[in-house]
Amino acid sequence: MTDETTGTGPEPTPSEAAEAAATPEADAAPESGASQAGRMEARRAEWLSQLQTMIDEVATQAGPVVRDVATKAAELAQKAAEAAAPYAARAAEMTADVGQLVVDKSREVAADIRRSQEATAGAVAATEAAGEAGGEAAVAAVDETPTEG
Repeated sequence: MTDETTGTGPEPTPSEAAEAAATPEADAAPESGASQAGRMEARRAEWLSQLQTMIDEVATQAGPVVRDVATKAAELAQKAAEAAAPYAARAAEMTADVGQLVVDKSREVAADIRRSQEATAGAVAATEAAGEAGGEAAVAAVDETPTEG
């Protein structure tokens, strides 16, 4: 809408007036590429500065919240450890018991193997002794046979 008394549009706000003063008029000479690039770089720097300010504010406000969350997490870990301790102790006892059973059974198996090896060695020795005795008897029998002649 236009203002009927002056024939122009509505009055600009102070910020719009400042922006209009900072921007070149349509009838002014066109800007060079360097000045436009410089203006864009200044705008980027301003935006980055504002963004950094917002990040800093969020970090400042979030600090106490993060500490509270960390405290709650530590408390939960403590409660979990307290609840798990009896189970862990019982598991350790059972492991020790089972370990002792394995040791005992291993001793029995080793003793059985030793007895078996000793019995086998004794049987082999007896067989060898019998074989030697039988061989000597055969030699003696051959020597005793009468020869014709």
